[in-house]
Amino acid sequence: MAARSTRSLTENRITHILSVCSDPIPAEVPEAGIYHKRIAVEDVDYADLLIHLPSAVRFIDQALRSGGVVLVHCVQGISRSAAVVAAYLMWSRRINATQALEIVRTARDHIWPNPGFQEQLVLFELCQYNPSPSNGIYLNWRTNLDRKLRAAGLA
Repeated sequence: MAARSTRSLTENRITHILSVCSDPIPAEVPEAGIYHKRIAVEDVDYADLLIHLPSAVRFIDQALRSGGVVLVHCVQGISRSAAVVAAYLMWSRRINATQALEIVRTARDHIWPNPGFQEQLVLFELCQYNPSPSNGIYLNWRTNLDRKLRAAGLA
C-alpha cells in the first residue's frame, strides 16, 4: 500500500522505489519524479532473486549516497522486500544472512523470506555479493534448481 499512496510517499520524502513484484504503482510514471527500479519475481521458493541482488543493492546504495530515501516493497512486505533489504545489509556491512535478517526483523518484526530466498541470501555471500551466470556457485545452484523444476514439471 505504501508504494501506491502518493500521500505516504510525499510524507516520507521517498525519492527512490525498488519494487520486488509485478504490480504497477503510480510512481512508475516519469511525472512522479521518483526513481524506480523493478525486479519482477514471484514469491515462490524457486524464483531466482539471487541474480538480481547485485543491481538491487547498487540501486539502494546509489540512492542513499545521493541523499535519497528508499522504499523497498513487494506485495505484503514479508518475503521479497525483506530479502532484498537483508542483501543490502549483507553487502554494505559485510554481515551474514542471519545477522542481516535479524536487523531487518527489528525494524519490521513480521518479515519471513521464503526458504528459497533465505538460501539465496547465503549464496549471495558465498558468491562474494556478485552472482552471475559465470560464477561457479551461482551456476551450480541454478543448474540444480532447473533440474528440480524440470523433474517437478514446473519448467
